[in-house]
Amino acid sequence: MDILDLDKEYWDNRYKNRETGWDIGYASPALIEYAETVIPKEASILIPGCGNAYEAKALLDKGFKNITLLDIAPTLVNQVQKEFGETTPIRIICEDFFEHGEKYDYILEQTFFCALDPILRKKYSNKMADLLHPHGILAGLMFNRTFESAGPPFGGNKTEYQRLFQVAFDILKMEDCFNSIPQRQGSELFIALRKK
Repeated sequence: MDILDLDKEYWDNRYKNRETGWDIGYASPALIEYAETVIPKEASILIPGCGNAYEAKALLDKGFKNITLLDIAPTLVNQVQKEFGETTPIRIICEDFFEHGEKYDYILEQTFFCALDPILRKKYSNKMADLLHPHGILAGLMFNRTFESAGPPFGGNKTEYQRLFQVAFDILKMEDCFNSIPQRQGSELFIALRKK
C-alpha cells in the first residue's frame, strides 16, 4: 500500500486556500486542563502539527515558557511567527516531524496523528518515543471513530491504539474524553502515555 502524498506542499496549500476544517478557533479545553493540572511550568513541551497554535497561546498565558511548535507548512509557520512576534519565548520550527531530533518532557497531540496516513502510525509511535526524554509523556486527543470519507482526518479506536503504543509506552490513560469540544463529544479519547 502506497503512502498518501500528504507532504509539505499538500499542507501548505491547505493553509494557503484556507481549507482548515479541523481548526476549531481556540485551544482544546482538554489539553489546557491537562497541562494546568499535570505539567510543571518549566517542562519542555513540543506541539507537533501545531496549526494556528491556539494551545501554545493559551499555555503561554498560563505561565508555560518552554514550548516548541513544529509544523511542515511554511505559509502557516510564517503566519504564526508574525502573530507571536520577535520576542516570543516560544520556538516555532518549520520542519517535517519525522526529521526533528530534539528531546522533550511532554508532547501534546491535537489533530496531528489523525492527519497522517495510517500506514505511518508505527513510525509515529517510534518517533514520539524517540523525541521524549526518559519517562517523558505523550498526551492529547485521538479520534475514537471511523470517518465515512477518505482522510485526512483518519480515525481509529482504543484497541488499535493500545496495540500500537504498548511497545514503547506505558499507557497511563486512554479513555473517553469528558471535556471534548461540542462537535467532537463522544468521539475522542484522551491519552497519556509514558515512554518506557
